This record gives sequence, structure tokens and C-alpha cells, in this order.
Amino acid sequence: MPKTGTRTYSRYTRQAVRLLGLQLHTRRLERGMTAAALAERAGVSRDLLYRVERGDPRVALGLAFELAAIVGVPLFDPDPGVLDAHIRRTEDRLSLLPSAVRKPQAAPADDDF
Repeated sequence: MPKTGTRTYSRYTRQAVRLLGLQLHTRRLERGMTAAALAERAGVSRDLLYRVERGDPRVALGLAFELAAIVGVPLFDPDPGVLDAHIRRTEDRLSLLPSAVRKPQAAPADDDF
């Protein structure tokens, strides 16, 4: 059992986060942006920006997406209309599913013989 506060990540997650960090770093350099300028625009510290660029999986997902939007790294479809359509379809699908999943409880023993 991991220590309290320690989180482990799958190899796939570590690779995906690393790839996103490398893409952000590459695009920042291609655009001639300093780390300080990008961090300021995103409203974060340079240290936090560097953590994202190094592929730290503990940073907030929203921050990584915002940095990607700022430097122009496409994560899904760059057309907001397409994203809206995907969101609506997914919300429609979700509305057909149960609102919660609970562990099935064992039926009480019928011991009335």
C-alpha cells in the first residue's frame, strides 16, 4: 500500500504526460516565448511551468490544457464547434447511464427454514 500522499501512475500515463510536456516545451521555443512570459500569461510560476514541461503528472489537468491552448498544441480538435458537438453527444450518452455505480450488496441470508 502506498504511503499517504504518494500516488503511482501507470507507464502509459507517465509517457503521455511526458509527451505533452515535450510538446509544450517545443512549441514555446518555436514561438520564441520565454518560460517567464508563458508562466505569466498562464498565471503560474516558472517552477510550475517547468514541472509541466518535464512531464510531472501531479500538475492540474486544467493548467496543462491552458498551456497547450496558449502555445497552440492541439489536444483534441482545434475547432470549438467540434468540441461542443462531442461534449453534447457525451452528455447525451451519460444521461442514459445510471447516475451512480454502487457495489452490489449481498442479499440477506434467508435462514427461515
